[in-house]
Amino acid sequence: MTGNRTLGTLADQIRSKNAGPFWVTIDIFLRTDEDYQLAAAENVLTPELIAGRYKVPATMIQIFRVPKLRVIKISYPRREPQGSIHDRDMHAAHQFMPLLSVPVPLQP
Repeated sequence: MTGNRTLGTLADQIRSKNAGPFWVTIDIFLRTDEDYQLAAAENVLTPELIAGRYKVPATMIQIFRVPKLRVIKISYPRREPQGSIHDRDMHAAHQFMPLLSVPVPLQP
C-alpha cells in the first residue's frame, strides 16, 4: 500500500501542555507498534518541520521517541512566556493542532 495519512488520524491521542513558563511539550500516543514505527520514523517529525510549524529555531527542538510506550514527545520554547500580555494559550492546551495535518507515509 502506498500513500500518506496524517498524524491526526494515526495517533490515538495528541496533547500539549506547559513544560514550565518558557517551554511547551507535545505528547503523541500511538495505538500499535506498527503505528508507532510509522510516526516515529526519522523523516516524519523532524526538528525542521516542528520549527516551521511553530516558528522557533530548529536547534531548540527536542524530540524524544519512547518505543516501549509508543509515545513521541516534542518540546520547544514558547514564543511568548506563559501569562505574558501576548500569550494566546496560557496553558498551551491547543498547541498540538499544527501537527494534526503532518503527513505520515504508509511505510517507514
